Amino acid sequence: MVLCSVPGGWAGVAKQTKKERKFGKGAYKCRRCGSHNAIIRKYGLYLCRQCFREVARQLGFKKYS
Repeated sequence: MVLCSVPGGWAGVAKQTKKERKFGKGAYKCRRCGSHNAIIRKYGLYLCRQCFREVARQLGFKKYS
């Protein structure tokens, strides 16, 4: 880290970037809302279950019961 020239401050120091997740819960997010919870990856959907329920009819899925 480099101390800036401003007395008593760290202004101008670059933020540390987060590493990209390759597997696990945080690796995938919903295409629609960005949530990391309950992602449906089957058929390449990448939607959380709440968003899937809202758009399932438009995608061609039918409810049989």
